[in-house]
Amino acid sequence: MAKPVPPAYLRTKLVPHARQVCDLYKAALYNIKAQKLDHLKYRFEAVLLRARFDRNRDIKDPVKAKKLLDDGWKELQKNKAAFPFLYPTSPGGVAYERYDFHQPDYFLDLWHPLEKMQYPDYFALREKRKAEFIEQWKARYGELKSDEEH
Repeated sequence: MAKPVPPAYLRTKLVPHARQVCDLYKAALYNIKAQKLDHLKYRFEAVLLRARFDRNRDIKDPVKAKKLLDDGWKELQKNKAAFPFLYPTSPGGVAYERYDFHQPDYFLDLWHPLEKMQYPDYFALREKRKAEFIEQWKARYGELKSDEEH
Protein backbone atom coordinates (compact mmCIF):
# COMPACT_ATOMS: atom_id res chain seq x y z
CA MET A 1 0.00 0.00 0.00
CA ALA A 2 1.28 3.46 -0.80
CA LYS A 3 2.50 5.47 2.14
CA PRO A 4 1.24 8.94 3.00
CA VAL A 5 3.41 11.85 1.99
CA PRO A 6 5.78 12.79 4.84
CA PRO A 7 5.72 16.31 6.28
CA ALA A 8 7.58 18.99 4.36
CA TYR A 9 10.55 19.08 6.73
CA LEU A 10 11.23 15.36 6.17
CA ARG A 11 10.99 15.36 2.37
CA THR A 12 14.16 14.95 0.36
CA LYS A 13 12.48 15.86 -2.93
CA LEU A 14 9.24 17.50 -3.94
CA VAL A 15 6.38 15.20 -4.87
CA PRO A 16 3.93 16.76 -7.34
CA HIS A 17 0.31 17.01 -6.25
CA ALA A 18 -0.81 14.74 -9.10
CA ARG A 19 1.57 12.02 -7.90
CA GLN A 20 0.27 12.38 -4.34
CA VAL A 21 -3.31 11.99 -5.58
CA CYS A 22 -2.33 8.89 -7.55
CA ASP A 23 -0.66 7.43 -4.45
CA LEU A 24 -3.80 8.09 -2.41
CA TYR A 25 -5.99 6.49 -5.08
CA LYS A 26 -3.80 3.41 -5.26
CA ALA A 27 -3.69 3.08 -1.47
CA ALA A 28 -7.47 3.42 -1.29
CA LEU A 29 -7.92 0.74 -3.96
CA TYR A 30 -5.68 -1.68 -2.07
CA ASN A 31 -7.60 -0.91 1.10
CA ILE A 32 -10.89 -1.71 -0.62
CA LYS A 33 -9.36 -4.89 -2.03
CA ALA A 34 -8.38 -5.98 1.48
CA GLN A 35 -11.88 -5.37 2.82
CA LYS A 36 -14.01 -6.71 -0.03
CA LEU A 37 -13.19 -10.33 -0.77
CA ASP A 38 -15.95 -10.68 -3.33
CA HIS A 39 -14.69 -9.41 -6.68
CA LEU A 40 -18.00 -7.84 -7.72
CA LYS A 41 -18.30 -5.90 -4.46
CA TYR A 42 -14.69 -4.79 -4.84
CA ARG A 43 -15.30 -3.53 -8.39
CA PHE A 44 -18.46 -1.70 -7.29
CA GLU A 45 -16.58 0.08 -4.50
CA ALA A 46 -13.66 0.81 -6.87
CA VAL A 47 -16.02 2.46 -9.36
CA LEU A 48 -17.55 4.59 -6.59
CA LEU A 49 -14.06 5.58 -5.44
CA ARG A 50 -13.09 6.55 -8.98
CA ALA A 51 -16.23 8.67 -9.25
CA ARG A 52 -15.29 10.49 -6.03
CA PHE A 53 -11.83 11.24 -7.42
CA ASP A 54 -13.24 12.34 -10.79
CA ARG A 55 -15.67 14.74 -9.09
CA ASN A 56 -12.73 16.70 -7.71
CA ARG A 57 -10.53 16.41 -10.77
CA ASP A 58 -10.92 19.95 -12.07
CA ILE A 59 -10.26 21.86 -8.85
CA LYS A 60 -7.76 24.63 -9.61
CA ASP A 61 -7.43 26.13 -6.12
CA PRO A 62 -4.23 24.59 -4.64
CA VAL A 63 -5.33 25.20 -1.04
CA LYS A 64 -8.63 23.39 -1.55
CA ALA A 65 -6.89 20.58 -3.47
CA LYS A 66 -4.35 20.14 -0.66
CA LYS A 67 -7.15 20.08 1.93
CA LEU A 68 -8.99 17.40 -0.05
CA LEU A 69 -5.79 15.37 -0.28
CA ASP A 70 -5.15 15.60 3.46
CA ASP A 71 -8.77 14.71 4.21
CA GLY A 72 -8.45 11.72 1.87
CA TRP A 73 -5.41 10.40 3.75
CA LYS A 74 -7.21 10.90 7.08
CA GLU A 75 -10.27 9.03 5.80
CA LEU A 76 -8.05 6.23 4.53
CA GLN A 77 -6.34 5.92 7.91
CA LYS A 78 -9.72 5.90 9.65
CA ASN A 79 -11.12 3.15 7.39
CA LYS A 80 -7.90 1.16 7.15
CA ALA A 81 -8.28 -2.61 6.81
CA ALA A 82 -7.14 -4.73 9.74
CA PHE A 83 -5.19 -6.98 7.39
CA PRO A 84 -3.88 -5.01 4.39
CA PHE A 85 -3.85 -6.64 0.98
CA LEU A 86 -0.40 -7.86 -0.02
CA TYR A 87 0.58 -9.98 -2.96
CA PRO A 88 2.18 -13.19 -1.65
CA THR A 89 5.59 -12.52 -3.20
CA SER A 90 5.69 -8.80 -2.36
CA PRO A 91 7.59 -7.52 0.71
CA GLY A 92 5.56 -8.49 3.75
CA GLY A 93 3.71 -11.20 1.84
CA VAL A 94 3.64 -14.81 3.02
CA ALA A 95 5.90 -16.04 0.20
CA TYR A 96 8.33 -13.11 0.10
CA GLU A 97 11.81 -14.34 -0.88
CA ARG A 98 10.63 -17.92 -0.46
CA TYR A 99 11.38 -19.12 -3.98
CA ASP A 100 14.05 -16.61 -4.89
CA PHE A 101 16.87 -19.05 -5.54
CA HIS A 102 19.33 -17.50 -7.95
CA GLN A 103 21.19 -20.13 -9.93
CA PRO A 104 24.68 -19.08 -10.99
CA ASP A 105 25.57 -19.14 -14.67
CA TYR A 106 27.74 -22.23 -14.40
CA PHE A 107 24.67 -24.34 -13.54
CA LEU A 108 23.88 -24.40 -17.25
CA ASP A 109 27.22 -26.11 -17.85
CA LEU A 110 26.02 -28.97 -15.65
CA TRP A 111 23.06 -29.76 -17.87
CA HIS A 112 23.03 -33.15 -19.59
CA PRO A 113 23.80 -33.02 -23.34
CA LEU A 114 20.27 -34.24 -24.11
CA GLU A 115 18.88 -31.26 -22.21
CA LYS A 116 21.20 -28.90 -24.08
CA MET A 117 20.03 -30.35 -27.39
CA GLN A 118 16.55 -28.97 -26.71
CA TYR A 119 17.96 -25.43 -27.06
CA PRO A 120 20.67 -25.73 -29.74
CA ASP A 121 20.77 -22.06 -30.79
CA TYR A 122 21.03 -20.80 -27.23
CA PHE A 123 23.83 -23.15 -26.23
CA ALA A 124 25.76 -22.58 -29.48
CA LEU A 125 25.68 -18.83 -28.86
CA ARG A 126 26.53 -19.44 -25.19
CA GLU A 127 29.64 -21.45 -26.08
CA LYS A 128 30.69 -18.76 -28.56
CA ARG A 129 30.27 -16.01 -25.95
CA LYS A 130 32.16 -18.05 -23.34
CA ALA A 131 35.08 -18.46 -25.75
CA GLU A 132 35.05 -14.71 -26.49
CA PHE A 133 35.02 -13.93 -22.77
CA ILE A 134 38.00 -16.23 -22.14
CA GLU A 135 39.94 -14.62 -25.00
CA GLN A 136 39.22 -11.13 -23.65
CA TRP A 137 40.25 -12.20 -20.16
CA LYS A 138 43.53 -13.66 -21.43
CA ALA A 139 44.24 -10.52 -23.46
CA ARG A 140 43.66 -8.35 -20.42
CA TYR A 141 45.29 -10.42 -17.65
CA GLY A 142 47.50 -12.88 -19.50
CA GLU A 143 47.70 -16.65 -19.29
CA LEU A 144 47.08 -18.40 -16.01
CA LYS A 145 50.17 -19.69 -14.27
CA SER A 146 50.21 -23.35 -13.34
CA ASP A 147 50.12 -24.42 -9.69
CA GLU A 148 53.81 -25.44 -9.70
CA GLU A 149 54.96 -21.86 -10.34
CA HIS A 150 53.33 -20.41 -7.23
